[in-house]
Amino acid sequence: MHFGFTDAQQTLRESARDLLAKAASPADVRRVMDSETGIDRELWRAMAGRGLLERSDFVEVAIVAEELGVTLACVPFLSTAVLAAAVLGGLPPGTATVAFLDDRGRWDVAGAGARPSRSGHAWSLDGHASYVLDGMVADVVVVAAGSSLFVVDGSRLTRAPLATVDRTRPLARVELTATPARLLNAEGDGPAVLGRALDLAAVALAAEAVGGAQRCLDMTLAHVRSRTQFGRPLGAFQAVQHALADMVVDVESARATAYAAAWAATAAPDGLAAAASVAKACCSEAFARAAAAALHLHGALGFTWDHDVHLWFKRARSSRLLLGDPAFHRERLAGSIGLPLPRR
Repeated sequence: MHFGFTDAQQTLRESARDLLAKAASPADVRRVMDSETGIDRELWRAMAGRGLLERSDFVEVAIVAEELGVTLACVPFLSTAVLAAAVLGGLPPGTATVAFLDDRGRWDVAGAGARPSRSGHAWSLDGHASYVLDGMVADVVVVAAGSSLFVVDGSRLTRAPLATVDRTRPLARVELTATPARLLNAEGDGPAVLGRALDLAAVALAAEAVGGAQRCLDMTLAHVRSRTQFGRPLGAFQAVQHALADMVVDVESARATAYAAAWAATAAPDGLAAAASVAKACCSEAFARAAAAALHLHGALGFTWDHDVHLWFKRARSSRLLLGDPAFHRERLAGSIGLPLPRR
């Protein structure tokens, strides 16, 4: 493993950072999350134009995901460029997502609430799927039904937005009623294909969490340097310094874990599942701790709607659950190496 970024990867990061700094300020994020679609199509096209969406090396995907976590840009990166691209075998035109969860919200490959029917060579789907990432705007929806994956035209679905804590990442419920569908893979291949896609998405989400945690640290450092109490900057107090040191440890540990998993996605695919679970558990918890510390160290200011820190706090809380919480991934990892699991 090479423990550093190549010149090409550094250039990619600089390109993503430059674009997002100009087009995804907190004011831009607030504007887009309150819009009808909840996504910034202009920024999405700009990202495509800069070559930020279709990357063969997953470390580069993680770099873009990390920079998106820094800004919370409202674009369908996780749904389209990671999940859908993984199951479709490449970046789809427009926007796409994958629908595989029922109302229980179990983040495994057996949770789909859709049922396939076949008449001759034609397929149709009935049922529904919940918690669909960017489901309201996806042009193409890949639906898990039975043990197979099907491609559905997004315009043929009935969709409804779901109320969420994190308004920067919209979720939807989709209904299927005799909806025409195309079988994507050989019958029965769905769990394996979807399982790998979910592992890749977990790694990308871990990298995004690193960016979010870094942003929480940066905002907090700026605050404690400028805010004074008893005639001294807040950052001069030892208790504050200890909290900041814990944030730094969380950010750097999470970064190392996320990029080890991103490296495994390309260079050691047999270890991807384990690496993805470790990264998702570690990074989502690190982000949650960093966001909570940022909120507390901002004092009463951090709890106001006008301040931006709450946006990252809400993203941290939602990302902790998205694609499986830390307990889910630790149980998954323990099961993969034969450790006994606790009874529920």
